[in-house]
Amino acid sequence: MNNETPRLATASQTVGPFFSFGLTTNTTLGRMAGPDTPGERIRLEIRVIDGAGAPVPDAVVELWHADPGGTFLFGRLGTDPAGACAFATVHPGQAAPDARDAAHVNLCLFMRGLLRHLYTRLYFAGDPSLETDAVLAAVPSDRRATLIARRAEAEPSTWRFDIHLQGDRETVYFDL
Repeated sequence: MNNETPRLATASQTVGPFFSFGLTTNTTLGRMAGPDTPGERIRLEIRVIDGAGAPVPDAVVELWHADPGGTFLFGRLGTDPAGACAFATVHPGQAAPDARDAAHVNLCLFMRGLLRHLYTRLYFAGDPSLETDAVLAAVPSDRRATLIARRAEAEPSTWRFDIHLQGDRETVYFDL
């Protein structure tokens, strides 16, 4: 007879709302490109929206992309009460001279309630290379629009991208 008490797994822990305090204190990480970085200057406005359509005020958004010379740039910011953050960078270039990807920005999202962070990509509306991008082609055609940033009408150097966590317009995420 076995007198041992059965062992049960403990519940998983989610990242609490406190984690962003240590990761987002350096707001200079919102300026991804320095004054000597080649390329067209752009502003990326990212907004994180939950399944009910409400802004997520305490998410952490990390970005990385190649500049026109192939050097990778990195940025990290927390979202504000409106669920938004903005990065100053340059329009992405190719990571390698023979790359055939459309211009894109890689995104990683950290926030309360997630057991694992989310990965996605941001592409730019109107880019003719969207038709031949292998990663975008792997996404069902009716979901590709969730990965496309739009140029702000009043500010041509500003691009806007909404990350929808759930719902009809849920952003496509990649399992990395």
